[in-house]
Amino acid sequence: MNSTLSPNSSPRVRRKGSSRRPRAVSHLPPFTPETHDAAVSAIRNYLKGRTTYDSFPVSFRLIVLDSKLEVRKALQCLLLNGVVSAPLWNSEKSSFAGMFTVSDIIHLIQYYYQNSSYDSASSDVETFRLESLRDIEKSLGVATPPLLREHPSASLYDASKLIIQTHARRVPLLDHDSETGHEIIVSILTQYRLLKFVSINCAKEIQQLHLPLRKLNIGTYVVDSSPRDDPPEGYNRFHPIATATLSTPVFDVVHMFSARGISAVPIIDEDGIVVNLYETVDVITLVRLGAYQSLDLTISEALNQRSPDFPGVVICTASDSLGTLMQLIKKRRVHRLVVVEGEEEERRGGKKGRLLGIITLSDVLRYIIGETGIGESAEPAPALAQDQNLVPVAESSGRI
Repeated sequence: MNSTLSPNSSPRVRRKGSSRRPRAVSHLPPFTPETHDAAVSAIRNYLKGRTTYDSFPVSFRLIVLDSKLEVRKALQCLLLNGVVSAPLWNSEKSSFAGMFTVSDIIHLIQYYYQNSSYDSASSDVETFRLESLRDIEKSLGVATPPLLREHPSASLYDASKLIIQTHARRVPLLDHDSETGHEIIVSILTQYRLLKFVSINCAKEIQQLHLPLRKLNIGTYVVDSSPRDDPPEGYNRFHPIATATLSTPVFDVVHMFSARGISAVPIIDEDGIVVNLYETVDVITLVRLGAYQSLDLTISEALNQRSPDFPGVVICTASDSLGTLMQLIKKRRVHRLVVVEGEEEERRGGKKGRLLGIITLSDVLRYIIGETGIGESAEPAPALAQDQNLVPVAESSGRI
């Protein structure tokens, strides 16, 4: 006879008394300023022992533009391939001729809007050639970017120092053809690719980077955001950070990009709360449609035309650690972080979400590399760093 066990008819099972085993003692070293400094030193030594070639993705594509190409066609090429920069090639001399970046477009727009009408600006921008971009910079009084280059066999440490010392966001990697002697553009090393390479291959060291970002002086922070009763004309309570509101005209922000050499401006409300971020690539979204008049739109109107796949604004607080930031770089494509006031600042009378600072990849790279000069002999890297398996950076379609 089959019977079904139920709660009422189930036989009681006498359980043996459990005995808890003592928790194993952690063998991880405690977080101290010394362990943090040791981790940074290990990362530096690791970069001294790796070449820029080591950071190449397993598979990647390189867009190279002829210097005689029209700006309109060059811009279309960048947009179609999902990048914001490309090396230029002088076909007459068979040599590298610099970089074409979003900053060039910003300078070009500002020049024609200061010296021409809408109609003439749009027609001139359409026919302007890449080889003449340096003349525009001279007219605006903007410093001509140096013709940077590095060899693929150079150490990642030396390439990083070159990027920091020249305030560049990327450095072209060039070699020479053994038969013709002509230059060959091999790849482009960007700040993001370099930092992602570190985040992947120095994972154990990154876990030790526990100190807060502001304590490490990483980033630019507001001097005093307290409102004034009678502020003078042009007063910026968030100095030295350039800011805008949703009602600011786009062209005013374009002027900030060009004059200050920045690539993003936080958008804040009347209380200083960060509501968005306007970037140089947002201007390109308007220009690619031929909507040059759209630069008279407000930021609010322009943001409505932003691509729906915009990844959003990445924010952090001053108490977040460098290790947390590096883990974020490992997981997603990040170019800057907006620092806002958090619970710690709120307890001191601040306002949660109010603009406190901004951190760029340049700030992070500058801290990690330090002040050691190029060409110094690399110290032997700790075994922890040397024994790690080298993992190349996976390339995905995106900005360069």
